[in-house]
Amino acid sequence: MAREDTSNIAAAERTPLLACEESDPKGAKTGRPILFLLLLSAFLISLTFGITQVPILYVFRVMTCDAYYETHTLDPDAIDRCAKREIEAGAARAFALLAASTTIFGLVNLPIAGWTIKCLGVKRALIIQVFWPAVRVFCQTIGVMKGSRIGIAIIQSSQIITIIGGPMGYVLCLNSFVADVVGHEARTGALGRLQGCMYIGGATGFLIGGVVGEALDILAPFHIALVMFLSCCIFVAVTLPATAPLEVKDEARPKSALGITRFFGPLRIFTPQQWVLADGRTATQYGALTLGVGVFLGILATGYIAVLLQQYATLEFNFGTRANGYLIFLYSSLRGTFLSLVFPRIIARGRRWLQPRDEKAQAISQEEEPLIQNETISPSVIETTEPMESEESVNPPPSDEQETFAFDLFYARFSVLLDAILTGAAIFVTRGWQMYVVALVLPFAAGTGAASKGTILQMLPSSDRVDALSGITLVENIARLLTTAIFGLTFSALAEIGKSHLVFICNAAVALLGFVALCFSRFPPDGSRRVQH
Repeated sequence: MAREDTSNIAAAERTPLLACEESDPKGAKTGRPILFLLLLSAFLISLTFGITQVPILYVFRVMTCDAYYETHTLDPDAIDRCAKREIEAGAARAFALLAASTTIFGLVNLPIAGWTIKCLGVKRALIIQVFWPAVRVFCQTIGVMKGSRIGIAIIQSSQIITIIGGPMGYVLCLNSFVADVVGHEARTGALGRLQGCMYIGGATGFLIGGVVGEALDILAPFHIALVMFLSCCIFVAVTLPATAPLEVKDEARPKSALGITRFFGPLRIFTPQQWVLADGRTATQYGALTLGVGVFLGILATGYIAVLLQQYATLEFNFGTRANGYLIFLYSSLRGTFLSLVFPRIIARGRRWLQPRDEKAQAISQEEEPLIQNETISPSVIETTEPMESEESVNPPPSDEQETFAFDLFYARFSVLLDAILTGAAIFVTRGWQMYVVALVLPFAAGTGAASKGTILQMLPSSDRVDALSGITLVENIARLLTTAIFGLTFSALAEIGKSHLVFICNAAVALLGFVALCFSRFPPDGSRRVQH
């Protein structure tokens, strides 16, 4: 009787996430239209977030300049009254504080977004993550109108709204949505396409914001962003399929999932795991931990590069909002195009190249099997087993744990290495047009984040899918917080002594450390099984 109850609970928890897939007996064909809508949503939302990025950098420079001359005398012979190292350094510090506060509040937003996904469903969570940034943009508009120190304070204070909804939360929502509707084999490529659409959308937003801000007035991009955020909420509500909450009932949830551990639980995915090897020995695997360290260092090295390119071009070559808009549009659009079109093909061909020959036939046969179960099972599937009186049991891994793709991890390693080489080469830039060359070549090192997400999803069971994405995203955002604080202040200090170009060497050194850390990351040996406690 107890066995029957367990099976009923398992069947209830394996209810499809997407309501539209329940009525589709073919299941596998449902994922593509939904994936297209998700990619389009990623493009539009990222475009909206990007519209204010270039203008807000310019606005901080102007407001810092106004605040500076409230206590200093203007030089009547100055061509550009704001072209002072004190002002540039002050603007860099103010923007670094803004970005740091965004990341800090975003770290709080991340577990809240994960909790909202489980309680309300991923669609409602995504709408929440898009609506509240509209409120934040409204507050930023007021700050721009006030100007000077008051304006800077208003804009920086408005970042607290990011706790409820912001860029980190919406990225987690979209990643969770894509990971749930796409099969195991295609998941890494789909996550790369999603990230690529975000980059393309952000690049388009950078360009629109820079051009509109210079052609009309500096408030226009903020007005456009406000309208776009509200429009994106409507688009998500109308086009994406309805989703059910993923949270299990309180009676079925273990007590350890309650309280503060519920919010910081995703970090447990990086703890060392016990695996039983093919010869019967038990070994501790550190693959997830070293992967997290490598991703952290990789993002720490390159997470500030988009802002750094703008600040360096503005300081050294007097780039304005239009020139910076073109610069970041080139960088982000090429990065997005690479991730959307080239990255999935590299992953597919690299897997075939790296996969042993005796496994290729098995992989082909698995690809021919229907992926209905993979595409329709919710990330919150709970594996139910009968109690074993506190004894450890070794269970066979789920079907999506049986096949791992070593090339995903291989790609993550060498994309970080290439990032280090290309970023370090930026130290030789001496003319303005060469900044566009840097923006042209850096995107070809993209894909570390997508490959790492695909790798961590293969290292962990499917029941931990949301926590896996939450954990790796949390690590990325902690790295972005630190890179904003470290490299933002480093650039400011180097700018004051006229050695701002040395910041690229610092970036390259940290990226090399990330490559070394990723070299220690490994998948469990073939034939091994996860130890379930």
